[in-house]
Amino acid sequence: MDNLIISDLSKTYSNGVKALQNISLQIPVGMFGLLGPNGAGKSTLMRTIATLQEADSGSIKLGSLNILERPNELRKVLGYLPQQFGVYPALSAEMLLNHLAVLKGIMNRKERKEIVHALLYKVNLYEVRSQKLGEFSGGMKQRFGIAQSLLNNPKLLIVDEPTAGLDPLERNRFYNLLSEVGEYTIVILSTHIVDDVKELCPRMAIINKGKVLIQGNPVEIMENLQGRLYEKIIHKNELEQYKNEYQVISNRLYLGNQIVHVVSDTHPGSTFKSINANLEDVYMSQILNS
Repeated sequence: MDNLIISDLSKTYSNGVKALQNISLQIPVGMFGLLGPNGAGKSTLMRTIATLQEADSGSIKLGSLNILERPNELRKVLGYLPQQFGVYPALSAEMLLNHLAVLKGIMNRKERKEIVHALLYKVNLYEVRSQKLGEFSGGMKQRFGIAQSLLNNPKLLIVDEPTAGLDPLERNRFYNLLSEVGEYTIVILSTHIVDDVKELCPRMAIINKGKVLIQGNPVEIMENLQGRLYEKIIHKNELEQYKNEYQVISNRLYLGNQIVHVVSDTHPGSTFKSINANLEDVYMSQILNS
C-alpha cells in the first residue's frame, strides 16, 4: 500500500510566523500520532496535507500522487475530521450522512442507502440514526464525524484533536474505532494528548515551533530516556531552586509537595530515585529543549 511522504515542507504566514520549518515525515498505513502543544504547527500541517492551504516549499506525495500539484485527486481519497466539526442540529444522523454522500458523488440511491447504513453501524450510531444531531453527545458527534469522513472509502484519514472534551468511555470507543480504520488506511491523529498516541499509534512524531523534534516507534523513543530519568519529592517552595540546578522536565503536586522528574546523564544524588521513562516524559523533555 502507498505511503505518505512529506519532504522539506515549509510555511510562513504573512505576520512572519514560521508555522512549518522543513518538515519531513514518512507515514505508512496504520495509526500515526502527531504530538505537540497548541500552536506547534500541527493544524497547519494537517490543513496543508488536506489541500486546504498551500505550502511555500516542499512536497507531499501519496504513493505516486503529488498532492500539492494535484489536490483534486487527493480529495477523492481523503477523509478529514477537523478540530471544529459542525453539524446541522435539526437534521437526523441518517439525513445528514445521506446528504453528505450525495455531495461526495454517491448518486445511486440504493448504493447510497447501503453505504450510509453500513457506516452508521460501524460507528455504533445505527440505533439512533433518526435522532437529531443537536441531541447527540460530544462523543456521538465525533463518531458521526468519522462516519462522514469514511464515505469515500479514503486511503488517507486525518483527524485533528479528536478526543478533546470526551469522557473516558467515549474516548475509548473512539480509540477502538480509529484502530479498526487504521488496519487498512493511513490515519494521522493530530493531538496534544499524550495518552491518545500511547494507546493507539505504532509510529509517531513530536513537533514544536514548526519543526519535527523526534519521530519513530513510541517504545523505541522512550528508550532514549531510559537510565537518565530520576524522581524526587521536594517541598513546593524548592521548585524554582531545582529548576535552576537540574533539568526538570515535569512536576506535579503530591500531598502538598512537588514530585519532580529530572533528566541527567549521571546520577543526581542519593535523594533521587531512578525511574522508567514514559511517553509523557519524552514529550516534556523534547518540548522543553526545543
